[in-house]
This record gives sequence, structure tokens and C-alpha cells, in this order.
Amino acid sequence: MRFMIIVKATSATEAGVMPEAALFAAMGEYHQELARAGVLLDANGLKPSSQGWRIRYGAGRRSVIDGPFAETKELIAGYTLIQVRSREEALEWARRFPNPQGEGASAEIEVRPLYEMDDLPFHTDMHKEQ
Repeated sequence: MRFMIIVKATSATEAGVMPEAALFAAMGEYHQELARAGVLLDANGLKPSSQGWRIRYGAGRRSVIDGPFAETKELIAGYTLIQVRSREEALEWARRFPNPQGEGASAEIEVRPLYEMDDLPFHTDMHKEQ
């Protein structure tokens, strides 16, 4: 089972402010633990939305909207992708995730499972055809 731990963007991350050295060290240590346990698939921070864009679909067309995007609560600043045996194991790893705003600060991360091939309805149909 794969899970994505999502770090929400803040006005500071959207301004391109880098975290303090202590937070970088804590994240590095956490990701090393994940790697040693063999569950880390990927982990990265994202540059501010001012350096990105969105593609909007509508009326049979696509249009490009350049960042920045105003609603930081809708944006992510980074992610960690893990592969574990169960939801419970993912929850245990997520509980150990360093506070993205620094210890003692208010913050929130989101954890979501990824779809696996067996979750998709067409997967079983494709499997029968082979």
C-alpha cells in the first residue's frame, strides 16, 4: 500500500522562505529512517506556486493559468511517498513526521492512500483478457 504524506503550503513557503536548519535536519533524519526501513519511495519540497501553472479544462478547450495562486490552503509545499503493509503502519510513520512549521508551532499534514491497480474496476477486466 502506498501513501502520500502531504505538507500544506503557507504564506512563508509560497514566498520561497526556506525552513530553518533544525527543521531541514529533522526532515533529513526522518527520511533516512524511512529509507533504512525500506518504505521510502520519494520525498521532495515544491517550489512556490509563482513558479508553476495550472491547466484549466472547459468547453472542450485547455487554458494555462500562471501562478501564483492566492489560496495557500489549497496548495502543497512538499510530500513524502511511502510504501507500507497497512494503513496502521502508514499512520505510525505519519505520527513521527516532523512538524513542518517547527516543533511547538501549529501545523497540519495530510495523509492519503494512492490507488493501486487492484482498486481500479478495469484492472480485473484487463487481467482476464491476457
